Amino acid sequence: MTLDAKYDHLKVEDGIYSTWVDKGYFTAGDMSKKPYCIVIPPPNVTGKLHLGHAWDTALQDILCRYKRLKGYDVLWVSGMDHAGIATQAKVDARLQSEGISRYDIGREKFLERAWQWKEEYAATIRSQWAKLGLSLDYTRERFTLDEGLSKAVRKVFVDLYNDGLIYQGERIINWDPELKTALSNIEVEHKEIMGHMYYFKYKIVENGKELVIATTRPETMFADQAIFVHPEDERYKDIVGMHAINPANGQALPIMADDYIDMSFGTAVMKCTPAHDPNDFALAKKYNLDMPVCMNPDGTMNELCGKYQGMDRFECRDALVKDFEEAGVVDHIEEHMHQVGHSQRSGVIAEPYLSKQWFVKMKPLAEEVLANQHIEDQKINFVPNRFEKTFTQWLENIEDWCISRQLWWGHRIPAWTNNTTGELYVGMEAPEDIENWTQDEDVLDTWFSSGLWPFSTLGWPDSTEDLERYFPNDVLVTGYDIIFFWVARMAFQTRYSMKNRPFKDVLIHGLVRDSQGRKMSKSLGNGIDPMDVIHEKGADALRWFLTTNSAPGMDLRYDEAKVDAAWNFINKIWNAARYVQMQIGDEKPLLDVTKTSCVDKWILNRMNETIQNVESNMEKYEFGIAGNELYSFIWNDFCSWYIELSKATLYSDNSEAIQTTKAVLYTVLENILILLSPFMPFVTEEIYKSLPHDKESINLEKWPEIIAFDCCDQEKHQMQICISAIQTTREIKVDYGMKPSEDLEICLSECVSDDIKAILKKMCHAIVIDKIESEDVLSRTIDNCILTVSMDKLIDLEEEKNKLEKEIQHLEAEIKRCNGMLNNPRFVQKAPEAKVNAERDKLKDYTNKLNICKEQYEDILKKITD
Repeated sequence: MTLDAKYDHLKVEDGIYSTWVDKGYFTAGDMSKKPYCIVIPPPNVTGKLHLGHAWDTALQDILCRYKRLKGYDVLWVSGMDHAGIATQAKVDARLQSEGISRYDIGREKFLERAWQWKEEYAATIRSQWAKLGLSLDYTRERFTLDEGLSKAVRKVFVDLYNDGLIYQGERIINWDPELKTALSNIEVEHKEIMGHMYYFKYKIVENGKELVIATTRPETMFADQAIFVHPEDERYKDIVGMHAINPANGQALPIMADDYIDMSFGTAVMKCTPAHDPNDFALAKKYNLDMPVCMNPDGTMNELCGKYQGMDRFECRDALVKDFEEAGVVDHIEEHMHQVGHSQRSGVIAEPYLSKQWFVKMKPLAEEVLANQHIEDQKINFVPNRFEKTFTQWLENIEDWCISRQLWWGHRIPAWTNNTTGELYVGMEAPEDIENWTQDEDVLDTWFSSGLWPFSTLGWPDSTEDLERYFPNDVLVTGYDIIFFWVARMAFQTRYSMKNRPFKDVLIHGLVRDSQGRKMSKSLGNGIDPMDVIHEKGADALRWFLTTNSAPGMDLRYDEAKVDAAWNFINKIWNAARYVQMQIGDEKPLLDVTKTSCVDKWILNRMNETIQNVESNMEKYEFGIAGNELYSFIWNDFCSWYIELSKATLYSDNSEAIQTTKAVLYTVLENILILLSPFMPFVTEEIYKSLPHDKESINLEKWPEIIAFDCCDQEKHQMQICISAIQTTREIKVDYGMKPSEDLEICLSECVSDDIKAILKKMCHAIVIDKIESEDVLSRTIDNCILTVSMDKLIDLEEEKNKLEKEIQHLEAEIKRCNGMLNNPRFVQKAPEAKVNAERDKLKDYTNKLNICKEQYEDILKKITD
């Protein structure tokens, strides 16, 4: 197979993925290898994958492919989440488009339609996984509503219930009036909106005076049960124990005192609506007040509201205020900026609502997780570690979790009520005399089942080989935006059920934002479909961009120019591979390191350094740094230098040197392909199979090993001088209008070998001589060596003086910058050790260059003066 003259990603990607899957390259279970298990955040079956998910899974896939190359038995379970609220809303919308509702067809038929939706969109998701090139184990695919996970859910629910950690009770919860279901606190997004503070007059029954009370939600007044003031508020001490008339319904409300009241807010008089406010609910519990609800589940007003019954809650607000204005009840109205909770699923304003729901007691579960965060082999390690604070702070302040949802799509709560006695039964299976029992209508919050993912997908509660081998998982890769939603839930549910951590590491990434730094959203119209990018630029270009342009925990800005740069990089690799293929033909050349030249040794040494640096950063999840190492080595060292330098040998008549150079070209390219394959699986597979190869697929290769050969520091240094001399000589020729093919005599302050001299003559027509006789010389600093050129007729001393002045200024600025960073304790203590050492090396290099430039500058000044 010969590589096409032009790189075409569509042709490269076509058919490769299905071959990989069919041949079982990604199937785990090789018992001869050490196990490694990674957790995939299961996408929900409501539509297409977004760019954030592409980033998420590309990072995971890099880890999986890297670990396989390192000899691990990698398990990456493919799976999807049923996404109760979101999926039911989608299916409801589809039914509505057909002119029917779920109530028309009933629960059983609705669930049939929901499963049809799941199968339809699951197929779409699998096709998108294929487009991304994800190396998932499809033989173990799981779904959060499959029978195995349903068994796990029932087991955990029953255990928690029997341990007194699940209870049913009336509490103020967040309610979505559009979807008509409860929401957990983290499913509510608080937005700052401009509303109004309404000040209404309440007449005191006993003395006929008026109280002015402020509220932001007049529509809830029909459920008011009391009026509260602070017991130490001198303005209202005399009226405590009296009653005031509720202007909404004429009821006499008792005036009570409690130190909860903020005397600095509003008029310091508060109406108490227990069923529609969590703080009022607490007061009602304290004083044993009634808790009537004045709204229907759909957000309309109920029978307590008189003529306003049936109105939407906000329609009622407007009508009630208008009536109050006409009746003289309104004292005044102010604009009021405040935080209002919105349902993340439907977008409507969530309603604090008294409802009977199922709850999990969170404090004991959270405390168990927090205690184990102090045990080294039990703690969850966050990368970056600053996110552990986010995790622990949420657990320290956690509230009980409302787990019931008023939906049909989901895990139905395994609780039944006896039709005769009212007895409640909670169990793994339905009661035997099922005709005498009625099952709870609600389903569980989706996160209840998702929280079991690390072990339920491995077969729990049954004892399985996978559970024994792959639990706890090794790593989870996810965004910081679902630490509360998912990471914390997996932590406490796994700790409860398995007495262990769910995974050892959590690699946190940020959000994908647009080029302006804005979060991508439908409302802004700035979303990017990863499938569109893949079609235009290729999966490899998208993967390279997503995984090498950000550090752990940091947001990523989508930049089309950088995706184009990734495509250009792939094209560079493709063209380099074609060059190598043309040189070596169909047979794999064998490398004999004893016959390598200084140039060969240089590239092999750089390859060894790259292998070590990439591996080190991959182990630390620093994919961006690993990518930069690869880019620099491939583009600069291999493509720009070694391939060019190799031509001098390949076009010579030295057959032994030619064979060695071919072997080095092949060896380096093969290792480049393997190193790149986790990032760019498609193009590396295509090139690998077009070259002579040992394995059926690059997926079966091993991580490159360091090649041992004799190469002293002096040889390495000589090659650095050689490369710098070529660059500098070419720059001088450009600066002074010389032709590239024109010979130029140069003198180097360090002795170089005859091989280096021959390379300089071949590559830039530079003839190395021992001494420059002329007094008019041009000097350049290259790698702590001075390159001097006789330029009697061409040199402009004033121009050279100006260049040296600018270079000295530049070096002094860099030295100042390095010293500033190295003298900063925060940088030295918190930055990666490699980064700190790199800055120290730069400082040393800049200082040496500055000293040399100053010497040259003094020489130039002396010549000008003379």
